[in-house]
Amino acid sequence: MLRETAKKYYLEQNYNCAESVLRAANEEYGLGLDEGALKLMAGFGGGMGCGGVCGALSGGIAALSKLRVSDRAHTTPGFSGECAGLVAAFEEKVGSCQCSELKARFFREGTRCLDTVEIGCQALEEYLGKKE
Repeated sequence: MLRETAKKYYLEQNYNCAESVLRAANEEYGLGLDEGALKLMAGFGGGMGCGGVCGALSGGIAALSKLRVSDRAHTTPGFSGECAGLVAAFEEKVGSCQCSELKARFFREGTRCLDTVEIGCQALEEYLGKKE
């Protein structure tokens, strides 16, 4: 299950929210991403370090990109709509896409933003389940 795998990366291996979601998706969905590709998510944690777009959502969008884009985003019919759909699904679950807003509501000592990571995984799983 995506949430359990992300939890392992987030709590046990201390990856950030974005890294944890993409690493979990890589493992669970067999994305075939190497360590170099996975490291590209590092800067998206904490809303890109400034409280912007939630890293868990960014990790989900990265996984969706790997699953759906064969060549380029611009040449993948419906891809921007799929991204918008995942964003809407995430936002419906938590009420915002902004890290600073979510952190104020979901951050807990000891588990940090685990709740948001798990919700992001749930949104991705449900979205992919509806689309595949």
